[in-house]
Amino acid sequence: MKLSQVCSSFFAITAVFGYQNAFGVYQDVYVRSGAASAQAVSWIGSTQIALMVALGLPAGKLLDLGYFKAMTIVGSIIYVFSIFMLSIAHTDKYYQLFLSQGLAAGIGAGLVYVPVLGVQTHHWRRRSRPVALGIVITGSSVGGIIFPIMLNNLIANPNVGFAWAVRASAFVCLGLLVIANILMTTNPPPKNRKKTLTKFNVLFTDVPYILGVIGAAVSDWGLFFPYFYLQLFAIDKGANPTFSFYLLAILNGSSIPGRIIPNILSHKFGVFNTVAFCTLACSVLTFGLFGVGNSVAALVIFAILYGFFSGGFISLLAPVVASLVQDESEIGIRLGLAYCISSLGILTGNPIAGALLGTTFPWWRAILFSAVSGIIEF
Repeated sequence: MKLSQVCSSFFAITAVFGYQNAFGVYQDVYVRSGAASAQAVSWIGSTQIALMVALGLPAGKLLDLGYFKAMTIVGSIIYVFSIFMLSIAHTDKYYQLFLSQGLAAGIGAGLVYVPVLGVQTHHWRRRSRPVALGIVITGSSVGGIIFPIMLNNLIANPNVGFAWAVRASAFVCLGLLVIANILMTTNPPPKNRKKTLTKFNVLFTDVPYILGVIGAAVSDWGLFFPYFYLQLFAIDKGANPTFSFYLLAILNGSSIPGRIIPNILSHKFGVFNTVAFCTLACSVLTFGLFGVGNSVAALVIFAILYGFFSGGFISLLAPVVASLVQDESEIGIRLGLAYCISSLGILTGNPIAGALLGTTFPWWRAILFSAVSGIIEF
């Protein structure tokens, strides 16, 4: 029973979060097709991820109230429909891309992401949760391997092109979400609804909780910079385009052990110490981009290390929040509020980096901004 819940949630995360980890492919396609500037294009991906995270607030509350199944089904339908709509959009029409990929896909993903993570707390004891959540969140890494390779190769194929490449990916997401929705259950259904509603009023007075959430929001300013811009960075620096297409897959592939090993180590060192170390490592590695250039070896090493430590940060956020919960009935609302506040960093971080890049791509500005964000949180 527990294994089926982990596997089904893994499939759901692969479809929603894993697909969004492939946005670097779309960033490259849209910028080079002339849809908009790097800053404007990054708003599409940032809005999508920010909505996925921010909607965790109402979604988490609905999870606590017992509406898990209905919420994930509705979210899955909206999400898959939005990707099919993206397939008929024109890559040089910014508003079509933003509405389908940024707005609609973000809303659909937001009704799935936090509930799928939160429901794991119904099945696992506190000590086992970090590992279970770490395995579930690796779905974002697996999707981040599959979808960039799939999209890059299909889009580059003259017999397929952008439209059918996106449709093919939509069918993959549809299959994963159908399986997930059939298997996922709550156990037991959330209880004590009145208590959950009253506790929401005092969450902002919980100082350790709020400070942790604000720290996560600051880190998210720079955390996703390589996921959005590494492929474009490599091509702009003169790296082989064919090789650059696989950088996102390498980045996401290395985050698989990064989303499991730090969770295991957190039993010994504590979740707060482990997530702080992962954050600092990401900042140091981002500074390392100053010396990367178009070196294949340097780009691969960066992608492997950054994927590992950023994966650790992402997978440990939910266990950190869960460790601060005193009443199990408020898991959903605490996760939702935490992700909602941290979404502000996700929403604005990459557009700020895009504004710093402008049209001449002075990469040092965006690198400095993204690296310093993590140090401030640390």
